Amino acid sequence: MDAKALIVFLLVGLVSGFIASFVVGGGGLFYYLIIGVIGAFVGGILLNAIGLKIATGNPLANQIITSVIGAVVVVFVARLIA
Repeated sequence: MDAKALIVFLLVGLVSGFIASFVVGGGGLFYYLIIGVIGAFVGGILLNAIGLKIATGNPLANQIITSVIGAVVVVFVARLIA
């Protein structure tokens, strides 16, 4: 993974964590980044497991939507456990 791909990945995580915070609450830049990055992995796994493909025509938008779905699930499950 080159530096540009890493920066894009982190920015997608930051944006998706920020959007997910509107749905489930929470805040802070570091919080957004961590939840968004974890959400990217969880969202990808969940959507593949149920056979759902996000097809907006824009790969970046697809990644953000998948990450937001995963981030919301991560925060919801974390709050159920806590």
